[in-house]
Amino acid sequence: MPWDTLRTTPTFLLRRRGRFLVADLLQPHIVLSTSAKNGGQVSGVRHLINHQSCEGAGHDARFQIITANGQEAYHDVVCVEVGVPPDEAVVMGTAANMNYAAIATASDLDVEVTAVVTAGVQTNAVCAGDTATWRETPDGTSKVPAVAGTINTMLVVSVPVTPAALSRAVVTMTEAKSAALQRLAVPSCYSTELATGTGTDQFCIAAPTAGPPPLTSASPHMKFGEIIGTTVRDATIEALRWQNGLEASFTRGLFHALGRFGLKEATIFDDIAPFLEATDLELLRRNSKSAFFEPTVGAAAFALAAVLDRARHGTLPATVASDAVVEQAALLAAGLASQPARWAEFRSRLHAQRTDDPKPLMLRALALGWSEKWRAS
Repeated sequence: MPWDTLRTTPTFLLRRRGRFLVADLLQPHIVLSTSAKNGGQVSGVRHLINHQSCEGAGHDARFQIITANGQEAYHDVVCVEVGVPPDEAVVMGTAANMNYAAIATASDLDVEVTAVVTAGVQTNAVCAGDTATWRETPDGTSKVPAVAGTINTMLVVSVPVTPAALSRAVVTMTEAKSAALQRLAVPSCYSTELATGTGTDQFCIAAPTAGPPPLTSASPHMKFGEIIGTTVRDATIEALRWQNGLEASFTRGLFHALGRFGLKEATIFDDIAPFLEATDLELLRRNSKSAFFEPTVGAAAFALAAVLDRARHGTLPATVASDAVVEQAALLAAGLASQPARWAEFRSRLHAQRTDDPKPLMLRALALGWSEKWRAS
């Protein structure tokens, strides 16, 4: 099967075939990467490889190869599959589809940065500091869960960069990735926090060794740092749009905003049934999309999530946090009822039923708003 050329520049060529995406460096580069073989900072790498190493669930054939022979042996297998020397390549693996790779380019004067990102966050999104599920010991890894989410980033710079600036570029690139997740309000799969990445993210950054004087800073205060940030952020958002169907309009939904607090689409009707009359519940079933994706409902849901976050993190005094949460829940009810003038009434009714657990409060607010939508105030 022939390779498709996705981008050609004076310093690299980007090509894709099936499960593989390869950036061929056309002149000597310094490369910094997470690759198991040739990883860290090296100068002899000529090929940056990203590839789909497994399906998202129930597929461990490749993992068995890694377990039996080690990461470096698997690296060699991948390189043979794409026809490049293993000692001249760095490799990233993911469950993401290479056809969903997003490419973003930005420039400032003679400096050009290209980011190539594949991304998936549905099962492995994590916030730094979440409880870990892997432990590495002298005897090996004690637990390896099946995960399908990974954000892999290739970053190719058109001009030389000092080793210190190359390391700083990793910081800027990582912050940009997290900024993309922030824009989409991606939740952690392991806690009630918003995600900052996934547990298996990988990267490779390349900059030529010859050319004008090397850049010395990749700080966001510098234009070089700015274009790293914009390309990585934009490519990550685009990759998530294709791989997971995540885009700004989709994230307006109630469950995207409050799912990390227990409000799940799969169980919503069972959860809310005790708070609704049978006729109201059936009407909600028939009109769930219009109800749960209504813009003012989404706005109130995100406001409630923000207040819950601030309450958990101690931004709000404990003496007022409960009332603040109820106020936002009342806004959620008023939005679903399309009766904003009844906010004070809904607040009073919800206040009498408040608990320390936000989920029952959210369900009561939704039930109240829906049951009152077609009743006269």
